[in-house]
Amino acid sequence: MASYLSDEKRSTSTLDEKLDAEKHAEVVQAVADFDDPNFDKDAVILEDDSPYPEVRSAVANTDDPDMPVSTFRAWTIGLVWSIIIPGMNQFFFFRYPSVTVSGIVAQLLSFPIGRLWARFMPNVKVFGVSINPGPFTVKEHVLITIMATVGYQSAYATDIIAVQRVYYNQVYNFGYQWMLVMSTQLIGFSIGGIARRFLVAPPSMIWPANLVTCALFNTLHSQHYSGMGTRGGISRERFFAYAFLGSLCWYFFPGYIFQALSFFNWVCWIAPDNIVVNQLFGYYSGLGMSLITFDWSQIAYIGSPLATPWWASANVAAGFVLFFWIITPILYYTNTWYAKYMPISSRTSFDNTGNEYNVTRILTPESTLDIEQYEKYSPLFLSTTFAMTYGLSFASITATIVHTALYFRKQIWVQARRSLSEQPDIHARLMSRYPQVPEWWYSIIFVTMFVFALICIELLHSQMPVWALVLGLIISFVYTVPIGMIQAITNQQIGLNVITELVIGYALPGRPIAMMMFKTWGYITMYQALQFTSDFKLAHYMKIPPRPMFFAQVIAAAIAGTVQLGVQAWMFTNIKGMCDPHQKDGFICPSTEVFGTASIIWGVIGPQRQFSHGQIYYGLLFFFLVGAAAPVLSYLAARRWPNSIMKYVNFPVIFSGVGYIPPASALNYVPWTIVAFVFNYFIRRRHFSWWTKYNYILSAGLDSGVAISAILIFFCLQYPDNGTIGANSIVGWWGNVISTKTADYNSTALLPVPADRGAFGPEHW
Repeated sequence: MASYLSDEKRSTSTLDEKLDAEKHAEVVQAVADFDDPNFDKDAVILEDDSPYPEVRSAVANTDDPDMPVSTFRAWTIGLVWSIIIPGMNQFFFFRYPSVTVSGIVAQLLSFPIGRLWARFMPNVKVFGVSINPGPFTVKEHVLITIMATVGYQSAYATDIIAVQRVYYNQVYNFGYQWMLVMSTQLIGFSIGGIARRFLVAPPSMIWPANLVTCALFNTLHSQHYSGMGTRGGISRERFFAYAFLGSLCWYFFPGYIFQALSFFNWVCWIAPDNIVVNQLFGYYSGLGMSLITFDWSQIAYIGSPLATPWWASANVAAGFVLFFWIITPILYYTNTWYAKYMPISSRTSFDNTGNEYNVTRILTPESTLDIEQYEKYSPLFLSTTFAMTYGLSFASITATIVHTALYFRKQIWVQARRSLSEQPDIHARLMSRYPQVPEWWYSIIFVTMFVFALICIELLHSQMPVWALVLGLIISFVYTVPIGMIQAITNQQIGLNVITELVIGYALPGRPIAMMMFKTWGYITMYQALQFTSDFKLAHYMKIPPRPMFFAQVIAAAIAGTVQLGVQAWMFTNIKGMCDPHQKDGFICPSTEVFGTASIIWGVIGPQRQFSHGQIYYGLLFFFLVGAAAPVLSYLAARRWPNSIMKYVNFPVIFSGVGYIPPASALNYVPWTIVAFVFNYFIRRRHFSWWTKYNYILSAGLDSGVAISAILIFFCLQYPDNGTIGANSIVGWWGNVISTKTADYNSTALLPVPADRGAFGPEHW
């Protein structure tokens, strides 16, 4: 573990810290009788460190308060990343297959960049600011990484803007878009800042996901490899370079030269017109039993399999096989929900003629539900996999609550009380020397973003009353701390998207724009609050002063959201056929399609016409009961047979792990599972030292290589000359069209619409 103190400072610091050992020992004695498996009762006896072994193994228990943090170098590199990574991810967000440039890419690449800066930039001052403050420090590195990742994912509100454009023909000015994105992103930051006393300072709030990041920081900035053993071989930096270059070059094949390698539905090539074969083995609209793909962007679409523990991957795979390879075919081929008249898997919704649901036919000029036109047109139908996904979403809500109550009730109860009274550990005491962020700073952000939200809903005819905005924020406020405690302990977060959709669907039926906004403020506010809180905990572990951290997060988040809006506006203006299901370059907007379909289900038509008693999908509500009962059965089985496989069964992961379907498909889950097994089970067990040294580096290299390659392909080969480059040669050759000449690609239904009625489904609704 890296140490950041000189010997003199270390001895002085240690002496001062040991003066508190007796007080800390009292805390250990006070909690010793509680069943907390993470707690190490002998921690104070051994050393003045965290009482949690996971934290001790990843986080240094020393600090150098004189180490440079908020330097010109850190801000320059961090701001550049806060432009590049969110912009790239927003570009890929509308593409399928997509790729997400994760924070680990910025974390790894910033290290050599910072060292090169320290070596070659002049040591001069401009307006009193040092251009090169000396060696590149770990604190600068952490600040850069946080700025790069605070807004790296596509802002949730950008989907509202895209759905308004694509589904409801509403295009508003950039000012509205900017205020909407800022309010949804930063209002959560204000909540997270206020909640930090409950979720950051207490040592029991360990935030397991941050420990991996801390370990990588300390490894990069130490002089020796801190993992298992002393494995030789090439350095991780060189390994990353090889993986990056290999990934960049290879992706030209599945991404441009031989695209059938991506959608490798090889069984469908044998019987392209056999509908059942295409439904079972297809990748476009099938269940993916063809098993393999040669495209890393498809494999990592739902997240890198190399970064997911095998036990979690196995639970996800079990859920996929059970619900999508066993139950889904049973439901489909028994014509449950009139399924045979639709594709077995699809991201869109259908009317009773088998066509895509035309929401404009049931809307008033004010974009609300026209009951008379709805009754004349059609009920809304979903493909079997889409309906199954909603059922699993219902199950995951109750399963997560029951699972947490069964397995973590003692820990949460103890730690919830200790969060308010427990003595600070070594990390909290080291951080106490830095000035805290005043509460009124967070209050200013909250008030400003609340005003932005009011402007968005009041001046632009959103059909959303102010009380709904307040209710959405209250839901987020109430859930932030308890769900944050669960996440900080168990690394599991309960999503509020389905709850908010149900609430607004019943409270304001027939208002799709209001539904989307309510869901965003009610769900993403909490999500962003916990994202910011997680970053606070990372800074807490790495001893980053709170005030520079505050400004870095706020400024980087604002820049990231602005860049994403600019990229999105450019794409809709310059890319032809944007969001068309067969857009030639893959910009089919899968997430926007799902978001738009949800706006129709929950916003326009409303849950009472979809899920209430007597409606088509009423049966899905029983998944709430299934989700509540399943963890009880696994818990009892694990208690009865404690050494059996049942102790690894995690029903929240089983139910929620397939939550990316749609827009993901079987293509993204089956190869993902295979790769996860090879690396995180087989290689990890047989070659652990290799896995420890290279596994995460390989994941970062593959991700970043595909991202750069996809950009090069688009801007060099697909976008110029209106996409005519290679149109009569490479674009149309067998390897690029064979996978599209199938019933799988055409999303063919098993049965034609009955000729006598010209429609399927109920006669009255």
